[in-house]
Amino acid sequence: MRWAAFSCLLVPVVLVVYGTSFGGAAVATLGLFVVTAACLVLLRHSERTAARVRVRAEERLPSAHRRRHSRGGPEGRHGCRTSGSASPHD
Repeated sequence: MRWAAFSCLLVPVVLVVYGTSFGGAAVATLGLFVVTAACLVLLRHSERTAARVRVRAEERLPSAHRRRHSRGGPEGRHGCRTSGSASPHD
C-alpha cells in the first residue's frame, strides 16, 4: 500500500511537469485514488475470506490424537505384506 500511496502522489507531479493541466492531473489523481481504494477493499475482503476458509478447514481436521491412531487411509497395511504386484498364488 505504500507504493500505491506514493504513486498517487507522484503521478500528478509527473503529469504537471510534462505539460498536463492542473485540472487534468487532478482528475487523473482522483481516478488513481479510486482504483487504489477499490483494490485495497478487495484485498482486505479476500484476506478475510481466506482466513475464514482456513479456520473452517482446521475445524474439520480430526484431532492429532485421532490421526495418529487411525487405521484407514493408504498408509495402512490392508493385509498384504509383499512389495511386488504379484500375488503369492502366482
